[in-house]
Amino acid sequence: MTLLEHLDELRFRLVRCSIAIGIGFLACYGFAEQLFNYLVAPLLAVMPESSTLIFTELPEAFFTYLKISAVAGMFLSSPYIFYQIWAFIAPGLYDEEKKYIAPMAAISAIFFTAGACFGYFIVFPFAFDFFMSFNSETIQAMPKLGEYLSFSLKLLIAFGLIFEMPLFAFFGARIGILTAEKMRKGRKIATLCFFIVAAILTPPDVVSQLLMAGPLLLLYEVSIYVAQIFGRKSRTEEETEEPEESEA
Repeated sequence: MTLLEHLDELRFRLVRCSIAIGIGFLACYGFAEQLFNYLVAPLLAVMPESSTLIFTELPEAFFTYLKISAVAGMFLSSPYIFYQIWAFIAPGLYDEEKKYIAPMAAISAIFFTAGACFGYFIVFPFAFDFFMSFNSETIQAMPKLGEYLSFSLKLLIAFGLIFEMPLFAFFGARIGILTAEKMRKGRKIATLCFFIVAAILTPPDVVSQLLMAGPLLLLYEVSIYVAQIFGRKSRTEEETEEPEESEA
C-alpha cells in the first residue's frame, strides 16, 4: 500500500470508530445521571458533610452529562474500536497472525476497562482523600463540577491506555519494530518518562504518582518478556533452527 492508501485506510478506520462512539453515546445517555452518581461516589465518600459539588455556568451540568455519556460510550464500544486499531496494523503481520485480531481486540477492551477500574477503585480514594485533607474551618472544599469531571475522566482514560502496554508490545514485536533488547536498553529513559507522565496526570502528591508510575514500570517489565517470547526471530536464528529440526 502507498502512503495515500494508508492514510485513506486510517481515515476509514477513524470514521468507523467515531460512529461506534456515537452509537455508544446514545446508548449511555439515558443512564447519564446514574453514571454521574457512580463517578462522583469516590469524592463524595471523603468530602465533609458541609461540602458539595458546584457549577458556575448554566450549561455546565448539561455538558457534564454529555461528556460522561461520551466517555461511557467509548468504553462500551471499546472492543470494536480496538478491532479497528488492530485491523489497521494487520497488514504488517503474517497471515497466520491475522487470525488473532478479533481475540486481541476483546482482550484489549478487557485490559482497557481493567486499567480504568484500577484508577477508580485504587487511585481515586487515595488521591481524593489527600485533597480533602486540606479542608478546615477556614478552608471549605467545594469542587467545581467541570474541573472534577475533566480530572477524573482524564485519569480513567490514562490508566486504561497504560494497561494496553503489553498488547502493543506484542504486536510491535511481531511486526518487528520492538525487541526485548531495545526495551531493556531504554529502561532508564522509560522510567524517567513514566514518572514525568505520572507527575503530569496525577495530583501533586507522592502517593498518587507512585500509584500510576508503579503499574507503568511493572507493565513495562511484562512487555519486555512479551516482546522476548513473541518477537520475530531474525534470519540467522531461523537458519540455525532449521538444521536442528531436520536432524530431529
